[in-house]
This record gives sequence, C-alpha cells and structure tokens, in this order.
Amino acid sequence: MKYNKVYIAGAGGMLGSYVYNKYKQANCEVLATDIDVNEDWLEYGDIRDYTAIRKQIIDYNPDIILNLAALTDLEECETNYDNCFATNTMGAIFLMELSKELNIPYVFISTAGVFGGEQDVFADFDKPDPLSIYAKSKVYAENSILEYDNAWIFRAGWMMGGGSKKDKKFVAKIFKQIENGATELNVVDDKLGTPTYTGDFANSIFRHTTEGLEYGIYNMVSKGDASRYDVAVKMIDLLNLDIKVNKVDSSFFEQEYFAPRPYSEKLVNFKLTVIGKNYMNNWQDSLTQYLKEFYEK
Repeated sequence: MKYNKVYIAGAGGMLGSYVYNKYKQANCEVLATDIDVNEDWLEYGDIRDYTAIRKQIIDYNPDIILNLAALTDLEECETNYDNCFATNTMGAIFLMELSKELNIPYVFISTAGVFGGEQDVFADFDKPDPLSIYAKSKVYAENSILEYDNAWIFRAGWMMGGGSKKDKKFVAKIFKQIENGATELNVVDDKLGTPTYTGDFANSIFRHTTEGLEYGIYNMVSKGDASRYDVAVKMIDLLNLDIKVNKVDSSFFEQEYFAPRPYSEKLVNFKLTVIGKNYMNNWQDSLTQYLKEFYEK
C-alpha cells in the first residue's frame, strides 16, 4: 500500500523523526506536526485544539493519519489529569474521527502500561487493568479507537530512542547521571518490562501500514524482557564503564516516582509472531545500536 500524503501528529518526540524518515524515504509527502517545533521539517499542531487541527488536516487531505502525540510522564499525568485526558484520550479519539470522516487509515500508539495486577506476561488479547491516570487515558482511547474498522493500535514497551535531546525515558536518565560523573547508580530491580527501541518500532509501523497488516490492536515490543536494573547493567557493560550498579526496590524512589506502576509490563508480540510479521529485534541488540548511534562518544 502506497501513501502519497502522510500526516503525523506529535512528531517532535522520541519516535517522530524515525517515523518521519521512513515515509520520506519511501517518497511520501509528509506533514509532520507537534506543539514543540524542534526540527525544521515540523509544523505546529496541537491535537487538543480541535478547530485548528481539523482545518489543518482537512486542508492537507492525507491518505493516512499517524498519531504519535502523547503526554507520557506518569507523574505529570497524575497531577494534571485534565491535560492528560485532553491529549491522550480526547485528542486521540478526535484524530480517529477525522480519519473516519476522510475514510483513511489511522495509527495510534498505546502502551504496555495498560496492564496491571500480578500477571507476569501479557499477550495482545489480555484484559487491560490500568493503574495510573496515564494508563487509564490510553485504555479509554483504545476502547474508542477499536470501534473504527480502519485503525491500527500498536502497544509499545519501555521506549528508548531519539538521543539526549528527545529521549526523556530511562536510558537517557541513566546516561545523564553518567555524564554528570556518577560512580554509582541506584536502579530498581522489582519492576519488569520489555525495552522497545523507537527505530525498530518506526520500521515496524511503516512495514505494517504499507504491507497491509489486518487492522486491530497489537503488542509491538522488542524481543526479550528485563528489569530496570538489567538495562542499566547492560548499558554500563556496552559503554565499558567502571560504575557500580546497586539494586534497590521501588520504595527508594517513591517520592519522585509516585504514580502507581504495575510489577510487570512484560508484553509478548503474540499476534504478530503467529502471522509471521514480528519485525522487532532483541532489546539488547537494539540498545547496542542505540548507544552507538547517539552515545558512543
């Protein structure tokens, strides 16, 4: 499937440049927007401003809408839930309604965080049990978007990518401590998940949307799983640094990271694997690639 005109919302974040480049390299015309215009190829667009976004999209008349826009800071979502739901739920649903109006495909990015409870590993069809405001905002969006027949929902894990300017997640936070001269790191080992490289994630989005993957909801994380501690140890090893990594439990950071988080956010790409379209790489290989791309110096 070839798209002549592609609209990407929220393209200024850690995933955006990868997705933008995939479609540009395929000779698609791309209108990429964000509230943070941090690249010369970006235009301003706020999915909470329904009137302005509707005019922008209707005037552009795209063949597909990809929604990467999200408020992902869990603590920010807990304290500013109006903005959380306006962005992650209402804005996402509004873009879906515009896709329906134009009769074009829609892509929405969800999260492993939609699951809670004591289960260890979650497949695509397991029932969400959101604990945090952020997770709830994503579940509400999922439920509405699934009613549109031409929508793909891709659930990501612990995202890493974009480099120091755009990566706001765990890998970037660890690297910032390293840059600041840390000789020891305190890292939790009681939270489990599936690290997910944005470069692989973007490649998979592109392939699925152009190869004609059946519409629906899919887990799409890197292969393998880890604790936060495992990721930090792997980083230190790859960077060949003499830094001690201490295991701590979540209570060590309970004042800074107060939003509720499940014990496990480990996903398996069950549906994609069964149909032979799991294009995600192992998280350790992807972390190696990411560090070489942005942090080797």
